[in-house]
Amino acid sequence: MMPIKPLFLLLLGLIGAQANLDLRTAAAMAAGLCKARPTDLVFIIDSSRSVRPSEFEQVKVFLAKVIEGLNVGPSATRVGVVNYASRVKNEVSLKTHRTKAGLIKAVTKIEPLSTGTMTGLAIQFAMNVAFSEAEGARAKSSDVGKVAIIVTDGRPQDNVKDIAQRARDAGIEIFAIGVGRVDMNTLRQMASDPLDDHVDYVESYSVIEKLTKKFQEAFCEDLVSDLCATGDHDCEQVCISTPGSYKCACREGFTLMDNGRSCSACSNSATDVVFLIDGSKSVRPENFELVKKWINQIIDKLDVSESKAHVGLVQYSSTVKPEFPLGRYNNKKDLKEAVKKMAYLERGTMTGQALRYLVENSFSLGQGARPGVTKVGIVFTDGRSQDYIGEAAKKAKENGFKMYAVGVGNAVEDELKEIASEPTGEHYFYTADFKAMSQIAKKLQINVCDEDPCECDSLVKFQKKVEAALQALTKKLESMSKRIALLENKIV
Repeated sequence: MMPIKPLFLLLLGLIGAQANLDLRTAAAMAAGLCKARPTDLVFIIDSSRSVRPSEFEQVKVFLAKVIEGLNVGPSATRVGVVNYASRVKNEVSLKTHRTKAGLIKAVTKIEPLSTGTMTGLAIQFAMNVAFSEAEGARAKSSDVGKVAIIVTDGRPQDNVKDIAQRARDAGIEIFAIGVGRVDMNTLRQMASDPLDDHVDYVESYSVIEKLTKKFQEAFCEDLVSDLCATGDHDCEQVCISTPGSYKCACREGFTLMDNGRSCSACSNSATDVVFLIDGSKSVRPENFELVKKWINQIIDKLDVSESKAHVGLVQYSSTVKPEFPLGRYNNKKDLKEAVKKMAYLERGTMTGQALRYLVENSFSLGQGARPGVTKVGIVFTDGRSQDYIGEAAKKAKENGFKMYAVGVGNAVEDELKEIASEPTGEHYFYTADFKAMSQIAKKLQINVCDEDPCECDSLVKFQKKVEAALQALTKKLESMSKRIALLENKIV
């Protein structure tokens, strides 16, 4: 028998080896699915007086994190940085640094200029100087991308529309990131088409680095047509690849629903679902439209009917506005049309008041709730509540409501966790970008089973299969440990 200490070290080694294997596998998958196109990338960053020193530091952190995820090199991605206010300064040329370490070090040393906001002048400088061959740009070619990422927080003091158009005509793809009180129309004038992919907005510099992943992915080309492998599908459980497409399936014991994507564990379960939606001023009209699409995405996953899922909708800001009660619409078509017609309230963010309304009214018999039916609340917000949420959040869960909390942008994750049911990891979701809400809709699972365990036999079967698989895996690990021990003995 192997002594305890060597056995312990062997197990640690196995765990470490498995961790390294997982990392290598992830890296290999990334290499197989995504390849960086050779790109000349120039960041154009606003350091006018409206950008505080601490905020400018956050911009530099964002740049460094994007650079960290790039394939930097003379024949891969070259990076430059243009700093502007009333004047323009070429901080980093495309030819200056050939390594990530050198680039990131140069970025950390950039200082704000702290004067006006001449965004048009900065774009012109980038087009004429930063993207010139003299500064390290490669000759115009279909094989090399030219990309500019503009970060600004204000209204420009010069014209950007014409110069941005000239830059785009010259083959430069422009991404525009706006912060705080930025003029959204200006962002649209600068950005390339499609605007949904090239315009981003964040409430403050404190959350800008959460856009990092998007911009790392923007420099990847998909080399695989396997939509299941890339995750570019809507299947809730199982994705089956087909040439150029895919189809969805469910695990054993689950049933594929009529939409062809969602799976139901208990087809005879009834659920009352109420959406509590933040319609405050910070959401903005264009993002409110994305929220409505997100609601309808979740409705598509429900089995809406007279006897199964009923849906209600409440909007809130400084006040609470019930849009429609539970049971008014018993088919998806009418329900989704009603969601589309919801008008944006604007004003403040009184999430605590809205939660109290949910607890006291939304799930009452007078508002269409059914006795003995599972109650599910889905709360969406994009910012910190202006009132206390603790008591109402606690009461909702004490009443047996299954609570989901979804946050975007400046939403406070501690507040989301306070609203969400246990386990919080399965009941709260956060993203920095409204455009990423569709991914949350895919992850959010609200199918429930009745209390009668006979009606959840499918889940019991699935659990037993998982347990059997774990036992088999344990046996394999024990076998591997014995083989390693034999090898060690031979070596000795």
